[in-house]
Amino acid sequence: MRENQPFPLRGEGMPSSGSFDYVIVGAGSAGCVLAARLTEDPTARVLLLEAGTEDTDQNIKAPAALGLLFHSGVDWDYQTVEQEAAGRAFYWPRGKTLGGSSSTNVMLYARGQRDDYDSWRDEYGATGWGFDDVQPYFVRAERNNRHGPPSHGAEGPLHVEDRPYTHELSRAWVDAALAWGLPPVEDIAGASPQGAGLTQVTCRDGRRWSTADAYLRPALDRENLTVRTGALATRVIMEGSKATGVAYLRDGTEHVARADGEVVLSGGVVNSPQLLMLSGIGPSDVLREHGIDAAVVLPGVGRNLHDHVLAPVVWETRDSSDIIVDLLTPENRQQWAETGGGPFASNYAEAMAYLSVTPGVSRPDMQLTGGPTAFILSGQEMPGRPVFTMNATQLRPRSRGHLTLASTDPRDHPLIDPRYFTDPEDEATLIRGVRAVIEIGDQEPLAAFLDRPYLPAGTDLRALDDATLSDHIRTWSGTAYHPVGTCAMGTGEAAVVDPELRVHGTADLRVVDASVMPTVASGNINAPTVMIAEKAADLIRGVPAA
Repeated sequence: MRENQPFPLRGEGMPSSGSFDYVIVGAGSAGCVLAARLTEDPTARVLLLEAGTEDTDQNIKAPAALGLLFHSGVDWDYQTVEQEAAGRAFYWPRGKTLGGSSSTNVMLYARGQRDDYDSWRDEYGATGWGFDDVQPYFVRAERNNRHGPPSHGAEGPLHVEDRPYTHELSRAWVDAALAWGLPPVEDIAGASPQGAGLTQVTCRDGRRWSTADAYLRPALDRENLTVRTGALATRVIMEGSKATGVAYLRDGTEHVARADGEVVLSGGVVNSPQLLMLSGIGPSDVLREHGIDAAVVLPGVGRNLHDHVLAPVVWETRDSSDIIVDLLTPENRQQWAETGGGPFASNYAEAMAYLSVTPGVSRPDMQLTGGPTAFILSGQEMPGRPVFTMNATQLRPRSRGHLTLASTDPRDHPLIDPRYFTDPEDEATLIRGVRAVIEIGDQEPLAAFLDRPYLPAGTDLRALDDATLSDHIRTWSGTAYHPVGTCAMGTGEAAVVDPELRVHGTADLRVVDASVMPTVASGNINAPTVMIAEKAADLIRGVPAA
């Protein structure tokens, strides 16, 4: 198998303006799923628009090359506005290619916790989105190489596997976490995971398996599917409150695609609300500020923005190796190309734990994720010598921010303000999580491999006070790449879409991506995003729930 297999995109010779049953904006984690599922009906004509390129970058397929995708041509390369609590902006990578962020992420497969989805239903009015409702869609999507029915899928398009390579330090960390008192967990993507274990990844035979691989490629020979890359949507065409098509820029020219059925936005947490506002759907003050005629006033568009934050603890190591510093050699890349094994099959985040660090709270509120290299130091620094990183992530952040337009030019990035740490409990929980990471680092067999602390500074990490750890978190934390909420699902005044993902106050317009999550799932969000798209396909087609 080659490292990547480019493919011809059907419809390139067709007129750029035309009529379709469904126009989907964004060929990412959700859009590829929708395009594949909707075109299972041979009478349904589907246009899939992607602002980015084909996924032919050779670094996409190699898991350990993921760091080379940051700030590259397949990255939207977003930055937040300066965060007042941290005194700096945060880098936000998002995939800008077929497969979206599933082509650029860390490939961790996690589903969150049962209570996440039950709260969508019970607290936000998202009827039909409780855990028992969504579990069948997780199963339908998945093809797991170890876990099987009824909790996991064995025949779905999304391959999930145990990594063919795991570094000795990752195994040592899991053993240290067990020695510290965490239970072992065999199914890190279970309904209520608690404990420590090795991660599973969305890979096939050691190679990244994005939604472009899983869903889009098998559908490309269908005559009813048209895919256009390099197509930046500029606005939804609205006739009153009814969506009738999409305008998009391609090769410097604006084109219009008409939707006889529905327009579906799958651009993600940044692009979907931006496009809604550019189309006259959003908060009245934002539309008025930019001179945009209001089609539908929806105060919640761009609001409720929240994200998981990673707070790293990093040690220099001894008597071992570092994936990036030592093992990303031409020889190991050749080994991976030939077999799918070796260090290039590492996704860096090889070990994980779920635990509660808050007194009186039994449900896990902390995720620990890391491995044998400088894994996500906010893009600020690479040590250049062997290190081990473990990140603490608060699973249910309380801070809420917003996203708004910078201008009416769709090529301009919007203003992204997650307002990190504005709720003091977020930082307090992270401090407790960092302390747990430090204590696990004192346990054998891991402690034998750890030399001196690299971050946070200090010869005795356990002696650091809360003020020092607060400064560390604000200086070194970064996004976990899990932003959600800007087109939140529900029935309240702040909701943007209803439980069938239809934009409130409109006709024939839906949003299907991570932006519809009213609260972030307690874990990595790629699998939940795929689940949302699987369920949305049934809603759009009007077929009974899985």
